[in-house]
Amino acid sequence: MEPFVIPFSQPEHDDLRKRLRNTRWPDQVQNAGWKYGTELSYLKQLCDYWIDVFDWKKQLEYLNSFHHYHVAIDNCTIHFIYERSTESDATPIVISHGWPSSFAEMLKIIPMLTDPARFGGTPEDAFDVIVPSLPGFAFSTPRPRGHMRAHELWAKLMTTVLGYDSFIAQGTDVGAGVTSLLGYFFPKLVKGIHISSVDLLWPVPMPAESEMTANENRYLASFEKWDEDENGYGHIQRTKPQTLAYGLNDSPMGLAAWIVEKFRSWSDCNGNIESRFTKDELLTNIMIYWTTQAINSSMRHYYDHSHNINLPQRKQGDKIKVPTGVAMFPGEKDLIVPREFAERSYNIQRWTDMPSGGHFAAMEEPELLVNDIREFARSLR
Repeated sequence: MEPFVIPFSQPEHDDLRKRLRNTRWPDQVQNAGWKYGTELSYLKQLCDYWIDVFDWKKQLEYLNSFHHYHVAIDNCTIHFIYERSTESDATPIVISHGWPSSFAEMLKIIPMLTDPARFGGTPEDAFDVIVPSLPGFAFSTPRPRGHMRAHELWAKLMTTVLGYDSFIAQGTDVGAGVTSLLGYFFPKLVKGIHISSVDLLWPVPMPAESEMTANENRYLASFEKWDEDENGYGHIQRTKPQTLAYGLNDSPMGLAAWIVEKFRSWSDCNGNIESRFTKDELLTNIMIYWTTQAINSSMRHYYDHSHNINLPQRKQGDKIKVPTGVAMFPGEKDLIVPREFAERSYNIQRWTDMPSGGHFAAMEEPELLVNDIREFARSLR
């Protein structure tokens, strides 16, 4: 493993600003707001800020204030942040992000976890925190083809590379799936898993409608409605991601429109995206995709997963047996999972219905999330 510093490129930055200034804007239906997708007036404001105010060098200073590393595992180069606690008996925890997020989503919670005494905890609550970038995201190279199988990479990262005998795993969105598979395939290494999103694995096989509770059937109906109304991005990314990638990889405005709409739709912002995220936070995440040209490889995961390319297989009827904690945030709206449905697939030991926050919990409600992780970890001691 080698230390890594996120670089700054002046020619790349000049090219970005030129592209933004030369944007050819589409029209928009009058008074449509966000109904058709990302609102034109807001995106223009964001891009103007990107050109005239946003300081990428300053954001890089913040990003590089954390300890970054590169390591080669199974023919992949994996980027990760590794922040060790000053407490010698700190619990190791690997935290996995999702799409269209990045490792930057977790930066607020890292110091809270490594130095709990500064943030309302006790020394016993301390963690060594490892935040990898998923294969094909940011500074991690993608698998040549097929499911990213990040759970296998993370197991080797935590044990062979970093030398831990056991650890806790935490995740959201795609990272929730990685975390779940870590618990399923590596129960001797993983002491427990904590999930902070609705992206839980479903039972295999699915029970009949008559065998499920009214809450479970309502959840499946609301999921079906969400799939129809909100999952257009997913249908494209799991069918023709390459076609989409040409526009997003070439146009920073297009990339911003694609990503920002999800931060608004999936967060607990009541339609006001900047009540949850600053422009700097939004653009820093977008810049991680732009500078690494990772949007195509990040979307390709959806195709490979839906086409069952090298997909890890669970046995029929098997549950994830390691202790599981779930934090369910209300901003997830129609996708909120009933506990009894989750219990068909997980050994649920802690379940928290949060008062606020959404899909990007580590950015929206870092204190709530950290407190829940702490409480869950305490139960494993």
